[in-house]
Amino acid sequence: MTGGTYTLLFELVEPATLKVGALGEHRFPAGWYAYTGSARGAGGFARVDRHYKLAAGERETRHWHVNYLLGHPGAEMRGDVRSPGADVECAVARRLPGAPVEGFGASDCDCDAHLAYSPDDDELRATVVDLHRRLGGE
Repeated sequence: MTGGTYTLLFELVEPATLKVGALGEHRFPAGWYAYTGSARGAGGFARVDRHYKLAAGERETRHWHVNYLLGHPGAEMRGDVRSPGADVECAVARRLPGAPVEGFGASDCDCDAHLAYSPDDDELRATVVDLHRRLGGE
Protein backbone atom coordinates (compact mmCIF):
# COMPACT_ATOMS: atom_id res chain seq x y z
CA MET A 1 0.00 0.00 0.00
CA THR A 2 1.11 3.56 -0.64
CA GLY A 3 2.36 5.49 2.35
CA GLY A 4 3.99 8.80 3.12
CA THR A 5 3.10 11.84 5.19
CA TYR A 6 -0.37 13.24 5.82
CA THR A 7 -1.98 16.18 7.56
CA LEU A 8 -5.54 15.87 8.82
CA LEU A 9 -7.66 19.02 8.81
CA PHE A 10 -10.54 19.15 11.26
CA GLU A 11 -12.72 21.55 13.18
CA LEU A 12 -13.56 21.49 16.86
CA VAL A 13 -16.95 23.22 16.85
CA GLU A 14 -16.97 23.86 20.59
CA PRO A 15 -14.24 24.10 23.23
CA ALA A 16 -13.38 20.80 24.90
CA THR A 17 -11.38 19.59 27.87
CA LEU A 18 -10.01 16.13 27.14
CA LYS A 19 -7.63 13.64 28.68
CA VAL A 20 -5.06 12.83 25.99
CA GLY A 21 -3.33 9.61 26.96
CA ALA A 22 -0.12 10.18 28.92
CA LEU A 23 -0.22 13.93 28.11
CA GLY A 24 -3.05 14.29 30.62
CA GLU A 25 -6.00 16.66 30.59
CA HIS A 26 -5.93 19.69 28.29
CA ARG A 27 -8.35 22.37 27.12
CA PHE A 28 -8.79 22.77 23.38
CA PRO A 29 -10.39 25.95 22.02
CA ALA A 30 -13.00 25.78 19.30
CA GLY A 31 -11.44 26.32 15.88
CA TRP A 32 -9.43 24.59 13.20
CA TYR A 33 -6.73 21.99 13.70
CA ALA A 34 -4.07 20.36 11.55
CA TYR A 35 -2.45 17.14 12.70
CA THR A 36 0.58 15.84 10.78
CA GLY A 37 1.47 12.17 10.91
CA SER A 38 3.34 9.43 9.15
CA ALA A 39 1.76 6.60 7.18
CA ARG A 40 4.99 4.87 6.19
CA GLY A 41 4.22 1.50 7.78
CA ALA A 42 2.84 -1.60 6.10
CA GLY A 43 -0.72 -0.25 5.98
CA GLY A 44 0.26 3.04 4.34
CA PHE A 45 -2.54 5.59 4.12
CA ALA A 46 -5.04 3.10 5.59
CA ARG A 47 -4.09 4.85 8.85
CA VAL A 48 -5.80 8.00 7.56
CA ASP A 49 -8.94 5.98 6.81
CA ARG A 50 -8.95 4.76 10.42
CA HIS A 51 -8.79 8.38 11.64
CA TYR A 52 -11.84 9.21 9.49
CA LYS A 53 -13.74 6.21 10.85
CA LEU A 54 -12.99 7.18 14.43
CA ALA A 55 -14.17 10.76 13.79
CA ALA A 56 -17.38 9.37 12.28
CA GLY A 57 -18.00 7.21 15.36
CA GLU A 58 -17.33 3.96 13.49
CA ARG A 59 -14.26 3.05 15.61
CA GLU A 60 -13.38 3.45 19.26
CA THR A 61 -9.69 2.48 19.40
CA ARG A 62 -7.40 5.38 20.24
CA HIS A 63 -3.81 4.52 19.28
CA TRP A 64 -2.57 8.08 18.70
CA HIS A 65 -2.97 11.40 20.51
CA VAL A 66 -5.06 12.82 17.67
CA ASN A 67 -7.68 10.12 18.16
CA TYR A 68 -8.63 11.60 21.53
CA LEU A 69 -9.60 14.80 19.73
CA LEU A 70 -11.17 13.11 16.72
CA GLY A 71 -13.28 10.92 19.00
CA HIS A 72 -14.88 13.96 20.63
CA PRO A 73 -18.45 14.60 19.39
CA GLY A 74 -17.59 18.23 18.58
CA ALA A 75 -14.76 17.27 16.18
CA GLU A 76 -15.54 17.21 12.46
CA MET A 77 -13.11 16.06 9.79
CA ARG A 78 -12.67 18.62 7.00
CA GLY A 79 -10.16 16.82 4.79
CA ASP A 80 -6.53 15.83 4.56
CA VAL A 81 -3.44 16.55 2.51
CA ARG A 82 -1.03 13.76 1.58
CA SER A 83 2.52 13.51 0.31
CA PRO A 84 2.84 9.94 -1.04
CA GLY A 85 6.27 8.39 -0.65
CA ALA A 86 7.63 11.40 1.25
CA ASP A 87 9.03 11.34 4.78
CA VAL A 88 8.33 14.99 5.65
CA GLU A 89 6.25 14.57 8.82
CA CYS A 90 8.51 16.60 11.12
CA ALA A 91 9.42 19.14 8.42
CA VAL A 92 5.72 19.94 7.90
CA ALA A 93 4.84 19.89 11.62
CA ARG A 94 7.66 22.31 12.52
CA ARG A 95 6.40 24.91 10.03
CA LEU A 96 2.76 24.94 11.11
CA PRO A 97 1.31 27.58 13.47
CA GLY A 98 1.50 27.23 17.25
CA ALA A 99 0.35 24.10 19.00
CA PRO A 100 -2.22 24.06 21.82
CA VAL A 101 -0.54 21.11 23.60
CA GLU A 102 3.23 20.68 23.83
CA GLY A 103 4.31 17.19 22.80
CA PHE A 104 1.00 16.34 21.10
CA GLY A 105 1.71 13.69 18.47
CA ALA A 106 5.46 14.08 18.94
CA SER A 107 6.30 11.38 21.45
CA ASP A 108 8.77 9.73 19.06
CA CYS A 109 10.64 12.83 17.82
CA ASP A 110 12.05 16.13 19.08
CA CYS A 111 9.33 18.38 17.60
CA ASP A 112 7.33 20.65 19.92
CA ALA A 113 4.10 19.07 18.60
CA HIS A 114 2.45 17.68 15.49
CA LEU A 115 -0.85 19.45 16.17
CA ALA A 116 -1.45 23.04 15.07
CA TYR A 117 -4.35 25.34 15.89
CA SER A 118 -5.83 28.30 14.05
CA PRO A 119 -9.09 30.21 14.32
CA ASP A 120 -8.94 30.63 10.50
CA ASP A 121 -9.69 27.60 8.30
CA ASP A 122 -8.58 29.17 5.01
CA GLU A 123 -5.17 30.26 6.28
CA LEU A 124 -4.44 26.92 7.97
CA ARG A 125 -5.55 24.90 4.93
CA ALA A 126 -3.49 27.05 2.54
CA THR A 127 -0.41 26.67 4.74
CA VAL A 128 -0.79 22.88 4.92
CA VAL A 129 -1.29 22.54 1.16
CA ASP A 130 1.73 24.75 0.45
CA LEU A 131 3.99 22.86 2.87
CA HIS A 132 3.08 19.47 1.42
CA ARG A 133 3.59 20.79 -2.10
CA ARG A 134 7.00 22.27 -1.33
CA LEU A 135 8.35 19.67 1.09
CA GLY A 136 6.65 16.56 -0.25
CA GLY A 137 7.78 17.04 -3.81
CA GLU A 138 4.30 17.28 -5.33
